[in-house]
Amino acid sequence: MAKDVRKTFGATVALAGVSFAIEPGRVHALIGENGAGKSTLMSILAGATPPDAGELTLGGAPFRPRTPQDARRAGVAMVHQELSLCPHMSVEENIALGSESTKWGFVKRVEMRRYAVAALGRVADGALESRIAPDARVGDLPPSGQQLVEIARALAQRNCRVLILDEPTSSLGADEVERLFAAIRAACAAEIAVVYISHFLEEIHRIADDFTVLRDGKTVGAGTVRDVAASDVVGMMVGRAVEQLFPRSIRTPGDVVLEAKELGGAVKPSHATLTLRRGEVLGIAGLVGAGRTELLRCIFGLDRVRQGSLRVLGVSGVRTPAARIARGVGLLSEDRKTEGLATALSIAENLTLSRTGPLGPPGIVLPRRRRAAAQKWMRELSIRARDPEQRAGELSGGNQQKIAIARLLYQDADVFLLDEPTRGIDVGSKAQIYELIDRLACSGKAVLVVSSYLPELLGICDRIAVMRRGRLGPARPVAELDERTVLTEATGA
Repeated sequence: MAKDVRKTFGATVALAGVSFAIEPGRVHALIGENGAGKSTLMSILAGATPPDAGELTLGGAPFRPRTPQDARRAGVAMVHQELSLCPHMSVEENIALGSESTKWGFVKRVEMRRYAVAALGRVADGALESRIAPDARVGDLPPSGQQLVEIARALAQRNCRVLILDEPTSSLGADEVERLFAAIRAACAAEIAVVYISHFLEEIHRIADDFTVLRDGKTVGAGTVRDVAASDVVGMMVGRAVEQLFPRSIRTPGDVVLEAKELGGAVKPSHATLTLRRGEVLGIAGLVGAGRTELLRCIFGLDRVRQGSLRVLGVSGVRTPAARIARGVGLLSEDRKTEGLATALSIAENLTLSRTGPLGPPGIVLPRRRRAAAQKWMRELSIRARDPEQRAGELSGGNQQKIAIARLLYQDADVFLLDEPTRGIDVGSKAQIYELIDRLACSGKAVLVVSSYLPELLGICDRIAVMRRGRLGPARPVAELDERTVLTEATGA
């Protein structure tokens, strides 16, 4: 239980009085916009950050961990959105890290293997064992596999009493989400209390029993999930009513600006044919690993094209990313840490990287102009930061995503290639991004969206094409589709 927990960082008030209680065997959803204080609160519970004031109890006893090790010994395990695995080590070594059984200073490998297999089985009911070998190198696994290894490690903690999951499904496919939910239910059956942080309200309604809403560092709502409507939760989060999550104005498709015929990459996609017109939003659905990201990378010039033809904004053939940007193509990468942002640079530097012409004479960037440009888009997208000179790496994941999107808007691209544009972004900000995409299409821009969130694709797109094992199916109007149809095509069921 947390009562009136407070925390400040200099002049920034992160928590201004947060209270909530979790019960054994129940899933408690912690909901709020980016910057609401969720990460700070979880950091305090996990022992990484000391509170300035307030009371914490665990099982009725005072709980004041000074280090993450203290929290783990007390039975609190946390799985962060940004994974904390050792990529050079094996799956079994990561799962057993800190809990190794030894004899005369040597690790008992057989016991470690048994421990890891059992942990993986708790995540996937044993089904994962054939796909993730305990001796596999973690760095060689896809993001979804790494996410499941992280969760398995947390559940393997012998005295786990509280399990904190921060956006646990952000890198998982639909089948893996179901396995995760099964693992969560198994944890609850073992009287483990689960704190579940997610921006997907439909997930929360499926898996959570209770909820607490944070806004501006304070508790502004709490209750039982089944007793409250999603619209009421959103209203608590943003402090205002969100009338329409997926705005859709009248759009008039124009000329074809992107055309791919039988396009094939080095590995994926194996076969992709599509057309994108001005004034429309085209969605690409599919399971994780189907080749959707690789398709966008081929179009943008990041990945090699081995077959087929490609024509973008009147220019045929393969081009470099620099040439694409110069012609008016913008790419939002799903990997904001390594491709989407230069986290060591400032917000202003990141936001203006792809278009420096308006910032001063040729070859010169005037800091005043760069700052003014950054301030405009920080206001437009409600990016929470001290000022434009703050380092991008210091911001929350959601605010970093907004910076990456703001750069494309500042770039004034004609063709937007958006790969998971709302991953890690709260509901209020999602509504803002959806409205932005609608405005872009209505103004004659062309938008190609890859998303694993089917309600998003069905809500904002005019047409959707489904990719399965590297092959892209024909695009169809959203009026002819629903979630079941799309999932059936994606899985081949």
